[in-house]
Amino acid sequence: MPLDDVSEGLGSQLIREQRVRSAGLSLAVRQRGEPGRPPVLLLHGYPDSQEVWNGVAQRLARDFHVISYDVRGAGRSDRPARVADYRLEQLADDLRAVIAAVSPDRPVHLVAHDWGSIQAWEAMAGADAARHFASFTSISGPCIDHVGEYLRGVAARSPQAPLRPFLDQFPRSWYILMFQLPGLAPLVWRAGFGRLWPAFLARTEGIVAEASATQTEDGAFGPRLYRANFLRRLLRPQPRTVEVPTQVLSLRDDAHVASSLLRSLLDFQRARLPRLRLRELPGGHWLPLAQPERLAELVRDWVLSQESGPL
Repeated sequence: MPLDDVSEGLGSQLIREQRVRSAGLSLAVRQRGEPGRPPVLLLHGYPDSQEVWNGVAQRLARDFHVISYDVRGAGRSDRPARVADYRLEQLADDLRAVIAAVSPDRPVHLVAHDWGSIQAWEAMAGADAARHFASFTSISGPCIDHVGEYLRGVAARSPQAPLRPFLDQFPRSWYILMFQLPGLAPLVWRAGFGRLWPAFLARTEGIVAEASATQTEDGAFGPRLYRANFLRRLLRPQPRTVEVPTQVLSLRDDAHVASSLLRSLLDFQRARLPRLRLRELPGGHWLPLAQPERLAELVRDWVLSQESGPL
């Protein structure tokens, strides 16, 4: 249930802040735009908070009811200490709790980036997905179960699962192994990497951005997402069918998700993704920061196409 509503701003840029409860946790939620318009929910990844969506949200709020929130462990939401509290099942429950609080009578168009997208695949595969979601836009965050099934295909030497895309991805995933070591990532972030994060983005992505007020702790807590889910799902992947209209934005210069692997994953899962559209775009991993106007335009066109007549 929502708590502690606060409002600031004017017109379509009115920001309404509230707290939403999910399984005993308190999540920080924002809304922009008119509530009667089509709802668009923006879900952030690691090591970000919902602040990463500010540029996109401001542009979308002219036409839509825009919702965002800090996932557990990030921003101003609660930060559970146990790794087990960051499993995909709990993250999907949080997402449904936010939707129930802010858009109970109308399914949302979900736009998710990085770990926001990874956790969204879990919710999209639920039996009640159509009740909560009108469409799904995935950016730089494949389904871990799809990856696990693909690796099984590679091991079985299936022609539908060629090895080369996995080799393209491997050097992009070195940090996932590092994150399996308890305490290492928090030490790095608290030793100063939080302050250096804007410089890292500038050097690797060409992005000018400020660190959020919670950047260091967002970076320190976020590796629990990896430790709670990656090995468990890669070794024991579950079938994941998504019948919600889905567009995947594949970024050619993504330093963390190889576009070749993403294409191969989607081809391998084609039968389980009957309403899929793949779009390849120029750009790096942090599209919401680097090209907020372009991303808002893509989302606007997609949402309006679904509102007028789904694929």
